[in-house]
Amino acid sequence: MRRRLLAHVSVHVSALGVLLVGALAVPAAAAGDGDGRFTVEDPRITESSGLAASRLHPGIYWTHNDSDDGPYLYAVDSATGRTVARVTLAGIGRPRDVEAISIGPGNEIYVGDIGDNLGGSWPYVWIYRLPEPKELKDQTVRATQYVVTYSDGPRDAESLVVHPKTGRVYIIDKNEDGGHLYEGPAQLTASARPGSNVFRPVAPVDLWATDAAFSPNGEQLAVRGYFGGIAYDWNDGRPKKTGRLNVPLQRQGESVTYSADGSKLMYGSEGAGSEVVPEDAPGGGSSSSSSSASGGSSASASASAGSGSGSSGGGLDGGARTAVVAVVVVGAAVFGLRRLVRRR
Repeated sequence: MRRRLLAHVSVHVSALGVLLVGALAVPAAAAGDGDGRFTVEDPRITESSGLAASRLHPGIYWTHNDSDDGPYLYAVDSATGRTVARVTLAGIGRPRDVEAISIGPGNEIYVGDIGDNLGGSWPYVWIYRLPEPKELKDQTVRATQYVVTYSDGPRDAESLVVHPKTGRVYIIDKNEDGGHLYEGPAQLTASARPGSNVFRPVAPVDLWATDAAFSPNGEQLAVRGYFGGIAYDWNDGRPKKTGRLNVPLQRQGESVTYSADGSKLMYGSEGAGSEVVPEDAPGGGSSSSSSSASGGSSASASASAGSGSGSSGGGLDGGARTAVVAVVVVGAAVFGLRRLVRRR
């Protein structure tokens, strides 16, 4: 992740946020049911970079810091915003750049140590897998570490998803001009030898992706960027774009997860006291029922003009929030970010 570069524009983005208050303000959703707006209160969580809704503990969201924190996961209660458990991962090396978290079949947590601040210089990255604790308390849990490489060479990535039915792991690389969905092997191999788990590109993703999430039924895939997002029908592993996501403007939009019942997409951001914002999921999907095909998804996923990567793939909130001032300000923010990245 280009976290250090983005930090240089935090002051400017904050100022732009003040201008957008009137244009983008929306009423907070009701809290306490696991899909309402909440603020992460724990002062230890300053770089929340991934988000995953627990299915074992309703209303609990797992998150982690980006880097320089250690092998820790935090269970945050959405009713209060408070951390109810910190889990220390044992059996792994020192995490390098943890960017994503996802929960697969059997309540297994997958953690993606897949970031590369140097733009794709690491010859391999890591994935950690551990069982979700049945009891929420501070504890140490042994994790399995997987060495991951890409078939077409090293790259930066911030998005890792695990299909809730098959357990197959996917990564989306982070590229300003759009990236790719990479498919892992049917089963990951716990070997220290690079080349044991090779991820291969299977579909383009027209977005500067910072996170992604599968719906609980595994039929939809949501991919977010800083200012926009794309909704896909999973289509048996051949993703089909169905529309744009209503991605809220955030300080540094880093994470997304479906709520446990699949009715909401929960968007998170980096920074101390960061807010998690719910938006209706495309099709209003659930964990058991199948949402409608492209017609239903397109209706609820349509959003205002604007894209997280400057492509047609993402958009901001719809309705009144498509005010001209919002479009102008977001465009200025994207332009500033692009210029900083290109001066790397």
